[in-house]
Amino acid sequence: MARTCRGDLAYHSAVHGIEDLMVQHGCSREGPTSPPRPPQPPAPNPQAFGSPDFCDYEKRFAMKHGRPPLYQHCAAFGDPHVRTFHDEFHTCRVEGSWPLLDNDYLFAQATSYPVAKGSNATATGKLTIIFKDVKECIEQKEYQAEIDNLPAAFADGSMNGGERPGGSSLAIHERVPGRHVEIRAAYIGTTIAVRQAGRQLSFSIRAAEEVARSFTEEQDLQLCVGGCPPSQRLSRSQGSCTGGAIPAEKAHRLCKEKLPVEDVYFQSCVFDVVASGDTNFTLAAHGALEDARMFHPDAKKLHLFQNSAACACCGSHVSFFLLTTAVASVLPLHF
Repeated sequence: MARTCRGDLAYHSAVHGIEDLMVQHGCSREGPTSPPRPPQPPAPNPQAFGSPDFCDYEKRFAMKHGRPPLYQHCAAFGDPHVRTFHDEFHTCRVEGSWPLLDNDYLFAQATSYPVAKGSNATATGKLTIIFKDVKECIEQKEYQAEIDNLPAAFADGSMNGGERPGGSSLAIHERVPGRHVEIRAAYIGTTIAVRQAGRQLSFSIRAAEEVARSFTEEQDLQLCVGGCPPSQRLSRSQGSCTGGAIPAEKAHRLCKEKLPVEDVYFQSCVFDVVASGDTNFTLAAHGALEDARMFHPDAKKLHLFQNSAACACCGSHVSFFLLTTAVASVLPLHF
């Protein structure tokens, strides 16, 4: 009855429209009525391309499965030493270019070179990482790193996934200029760390299990999945540890400063320092362990121990050093 309603055509149309509907459906004008229900928003479709959460893998997975996704960790550092998604640990010669990953979403390739003339040991000098096109989220992006050239941008100069609505779900973050870069791919629940220590590059990844397993039988050569081919594996107890520029006992001491636990990271560190003569390899092993601490989903599996693979550098050399020291301390001196 308010004055403002008397000339309001929308109000009068609504009144007459409601009356017509009540007559059509035989509605009673007497008795209690239920209060109107508030309008319900449409249920979100986690698979809808227009959904803001579509390019957030963790949210999308949780909405679909009712739980957070599972993750896997892989790393390649030093000689290179490869820790696979299945927590196997190999030391490889793999000179030249070898794929670390090759699945529906990612391709990562490491190119290695000999660390010393006549040595079987190699180190990674170049990394190429391709984030494959996902039309709902990102354009295809390529990242390349070489020794002394660790850019904080993709090959095209951009720092994210492009102009698409989910472009920000792929981004590069520079942790230490020229030494440590982190690439976050939220649209596939994946984070990659690239580091340089001395004259070698290292690669670490935390990938959603579903993403890590998204490959065909033809994509069977992936160091992160199957490790190094048997023909390319080196034993850390091989003679390549001998005759290094740095004595094994000194390498043992240097590695112990960075890696107190004598696990495979420590063994790899001693192997690399003796084989290359480069003390910066202690930083490579330490960085790989720190990445594993951040990326590995199971803290109990952080350290790996391989008793049968104890490096000759920390086995024969150090044992001999300790033995001769002990003998010298108990035998009388004769001149």
